[in-house]
Amino acid sequence: MKQAYDEEGGRDYKGLLDMVYDIIGGADMKYARFLTRGHYHEGILVEPGMLLDESGTSHHEDEVTFLPPVMPHSVIGVALNFADHAAELSVATPEEPALFFKPPNTWIGHRSTVIYPNNVDYLHYEVELAVVIGRRCRKVCAADAFDVVRGYTIANDVTIRDFVRNFYRPPVRAKGWDTFCPLGPYLVVGEISDPYNLELRAYVNGELRQRASTSLFVHTIPQLIEFISSFMTLEPNDILLTGTPRGLSHVRPGDVMRLEIDGLGALENSVVAEPESA
Repeated sequence: MKQAYDEEGGRDYKGLLDMVYDIIGGADMKYARFLTRGHYHEGILVEPGMLLDESGTSHHEDEVTFLPPVMPHSVIGVALNFADHAAELSVATPEEPALFFKPPNTWIGHRSTVIYPNNVDYLHYEVELAVVIGRRCRKVCAADAFDVVRGYTIANDVTIRDFVRNFYRPPVRAKGWDTFCPLGPYLVVGEISDPYNLELRAYVNGELRQRASTSLFVHTIPQLIEFISSFMTLEPNDILLTGTPRGLSHVRPGDVMRLEIDGLGALENSVVAEPESA
């Protein structure tokens, strides 16, 4: 099922949620972080559309504000990890992973709004499988990589194509604007037996724009973890974005982006124009 953590990250739920885990068979369930009536909560999805918080109070999903399902220290992306995406951009697939960061100002939850900056021409979505790290680790070999994976969620690596140039891919100015990394709605733990057999789909206003399988990764999840952890320590709740397939297209204020990955649910965010005074 699916999982979330406390505000500081890395700590399992206590009290009532522990009892619920025992009753329904362990920690493989749907977890979320959310706000309701000005209060922060952690909870589990007990039935479609219904969350149970740490005190045992139920909340309909339509009545809460979703937060990213974990609070990471770092969100690390990999560019051009689908060969067809590299081809649509007329660039070569990198021999080693081409990495970038999505800074904290970009992280938002399910149903939050993505702000379309002023004086920008081409903004687009990118549906991506997001891998959540479960423990502090360094120099992890590929054979042991899944031992440090806690679970998975959906990410939208929102990008302004105007600022992607051949001299460096991808620049922070293209990837690092406020609200440019929706995450969620849940952290899925224990339910994904084969992360290379998941279909990714991106819709804009109900129209299918992207569709591909994780079987087409250029660099696999273990290869990414081995490469990244060879030079940096990964912390609990850190997130690795695994790349997007071909199918980029322009989104504009008023559009609604809906990203789906098999077994992970759907991440939906609307696009709004930045105020002229901003």
